[in-house]
Amino acid sequence: MGDIMNTTRAPKSKQAPDRIRLFEISSEQGGYFTTGQARAWGFSRSLLSHHVKTGRFIRVRRGLYRFREYPSSSREDVLAAWLAVGRGVAVVSHESALDILGLSDVIPDAVHLSVPRSKRNLPSLSGVKIHTTTRPLRAEDRVVRNGMAVTSATRSIFDSAEAGTSPEQIEMAVSQAVERGLATARQLQREASERGRRVATLIVSALQKVKR
Repeated sequence: MGDIMNTTRAPKSKQAPDRIRLFEISSEQGGYFTTGQARAWGFSRSLLSHHVKTGRFIRVRRGLYRFREYPSSSREDVLAAWLAVGRGVAVVSHESALDILGLSDVIPDAVHLSVPRSKRNLPSLSGVKIHTTTRPLRAEDRVVRNGMAVTSATRSIFDSAEAGTSPEQIEMAVSQAVERGLATARQLQREASERGRRVATLIVSALQKVKR
């Protein structure tokens, strides 16, 4: 899995471990950080192992750690999976995105992430469903929630509908998205014309109920 690329350039020369800077970075990621980020700020693998043994860090999975003292959040499983796959690679999508955006009361059976088709051979992760897409994510298809890249309301609705999420949940998502201004009826109608007949019929039906 690719490490997350740190947006702040780290010093190129070897330096003493900078716990404060690593904590600042992890604070933008729910207390999590990758091996690559730790290494950029002076933490070798042996030092990471030492801090895990002493309880300062928690090893979540290979290449991913968490500051023990950082407050927990309700969607840590989603954040951890997204970071493990790679910040520059994956986006939270499908039912996981509907959940994070508060568009339905669906309970995802896994953490859903979408990656480009070129990344379809990523190693599997327990509890994570990787979707590959031939539909490139446009700028308007992405939003940021809780520090994570998440598919927009419109993209999340259509991806979920195509993947088989129940019609009742899709109708709820359409209603919530329109009522809260996260999508417009025109946007949804335009996107529906580019999807299959089943999905288009479902969205048009949901929009008709919203207008009543």
